[in-house]
This record gives sequence, C-alpha cells and structure tokens, in this order.
Amino acid sequence: MNVIFQSTYYTLYQAADQRCFYLDFGQKIVRMSLCQLLSLRHKVMNIDIENHFDSDFNAHGFEVLMLCNKEHLFILNTLEVLDLKKLVSHSFISLGLSAEVPEVTFS
Repeated sequence: MNVIFQSTYYTLYQAADQRCFYLDFGQKIVRMSLCQLLSLRHKVMNIDIENHFDSDFNAHGFEVLMLCNKEHLFILNTLEVLDLKKLVSHSFISLGLSAEVPEVTFS
C-alpha cells in the first residue's frame, strides 16, 4: 500500500492491486472505493466549521460523520474535522483529481 497523505490524526493509503483506498482513523481503518472516497470528500467539504464556534448551531462542538452507506459512524471534534478537511483536500491534489487552490495571503 502506498501512503497518499498523512495528517495529524489520519492517513490515507492506496492499494493499487486491490483498486481501493484505506483511510486510517487511528482507532479504525475503513476500506473505500473511489466513489466512496468522493462521497467522503463531498460530506467533509460541506461541513460548516463556523457552526462549531456558535453554540446556537452546535452546542457541543462535535460532528457526526457516517461513511460507506452508514456502515461506519464517527464522532469528530472540531480539530479532527479541520484535520480531515486538510487530509481530503491534499489527498485529491496528490492523486491528481483536484487542482491546488492557492492560499489567500494578506499584505
């Protein structure tokens, strides 16, 4: 297996011979097809991180994430959500499936 990207909490592997990906959440490894990885990207990128800082929208600062047709359930805190967003965006750039978005800098 090849490491695609490793962040603080997570690691994404690609198994070319099995034509799948493995996402290591630390306590659990989830096997995914490319379609499931695309679905994960859609779910993760649609998480509104600003709601984690507003007690009216998210009083506890947790996000519930279900993967692979509700086979896997994860409860993530704010730092884990931010790290997962980083992993997903960098992984798709490494795979060549997404263009790198330039970072905004302030003068």
